[in-house]
Amino acid sequence: MENPTPSAHKTSTADVAIIGGGAAGLAAAIAAREHSQDARIYLLDGAKSLGAKILVSGGGRCNVTHDRVTPKDFFGNRHIIRNVLAACSLEQTIAWLTSLGVGLKREDTGKMFPTTDKARTVLNALLARARDSGVTVCPDHRVNEVTRSESGFQVRHRYGLLHAARLILATGGQSLPKTGSDGFGYRLARFLGHHVTPTVPALVPLLLHHSMFHTTLSGLSQEVVLTTQVDGREADRRTGSLLWTHFGISGPVVMDASRFWTLATNQGLRVDLYGNFVPGRSSEALKEWFIRQTVEHPKRSLVRTLSLLVPERFAESLCRHSSCDPQHIMAQVARTDRDRLLNALTRFRFPIEGDRGWNFAEVTAGGVPLEEIDYRTMESKLLPGLYLVGELLDCDGRIGGFNFQWAWTTGGLAGRSAAKSLLARNRPQEAHD
Repeated sequence: MENPTPSAHKTSTADVAIIGGGAAGLAAAIAAREHSQDARIYLLDGAKSLGAKILVSGGGRCNVTHDRVTPKDFFGNRHIIRNVLAACSLEQTIAWLTSLGVGLKREDTGKMFPTTDKARTVLNALLARARDSGVTVCPDHRVNEVTRSESGFQVRHRYGLLHAARLILATGGQSLPKTGSDGFGYRLARFLGHHVTPTVPALVPLLLHHSMFHTTLSGLSQEVVLTTQVDGREADRRTGSLLWTHFGISGPVVMDASRFWTLATNQGLRVDLYGNFVPGRSSEALKEWFIRQTVEHPKRSLVRTLSLLVPERFAESLCRHSSCDPQHIMAQVARTDRDRLLNALTRFRFPIEGDRGWNFAEVTAGGVPLEEIDYRTMESKLLPGLYLVGELLDCDGRIGGFNFQWAWTTGGLAGRSAAKSLLARNRPQEAHD
């Protein structure tokens, strides 16, 4: 059921209280209810309408998971991530979503979406299951403070006080703050005794210096190998689609690499991003190809020759950026120009000026260390009865549905564990002798 706007200074009691009504919070509420039919489950969220982040994800289609999920798809303590993921397999996740009435389809990239191509389908199914099962859903209940009490926790919200035996923090991180994830959960976690590692935007587009040619290529995408170097050492290398935009670069390969740039920059380290626009070809092989083209087609223009390898718009921009005339015929291209061009094709240094910030980041890197959580239950090792899930934790997945998988898994595990702990508490103690 959903509360009408309650009167001020109301006091309520819950067996399990969940703060945050996003993907992880809703999964936790549903799981808690499924494993304890008599428990009073309260879900509190500061927004008047729940699930804003679900609705904007995947371009409004909600990429709920991926057809193959491994610990390597995530960043953080992979040993712990592996154990958490093992608690809810991909097949179980798909079966669970299907049981909610969300039919799924797989796309060529491996991403899985609702068959309706509408994120609203996913949100409506989650809300319907939560409400129908008896979860008390409380939108517009901004939490102000959480304190420990003898019986569990006291949650102060804008309408009063909620006493809870078990508490699940599912507040999200700091990405897309307009959807409600403004970082408040980290303050709650710290107040309750947890540490929080530095948080930075991840899965975020990057801004290029205004002297670059990106504005003329806006909307163009191409395959690249992207290499991130931190203090001169390779920190990441990945191949994928890069999208040129009016502000810089985006696309899956950039979004995935962005966390390395933001983390290093946050630490005050030097970070360089290099692009190879001809994946699969070594510098030597490319040089031989260029020489062969010069011999076989001496009167062909430089830009037309390069367009055999890369999009013509990009080839022309790269020529001008490298101080080469794109209309020069191959026979007129000097060796120094050729070498400069080949270096730009295979090791192009992007002049990164910054990232687009929290308002455009899809996820947060950093958070509550996984080492402070019992991976079998998602319960805090520091404060019994407290559970932490989802983006609040120091774990972020690459683009493609992995962060939703983390939300379903951790939320479901915490809800199930919290409900079971209540049953164990209420079960008459048996004699051991």
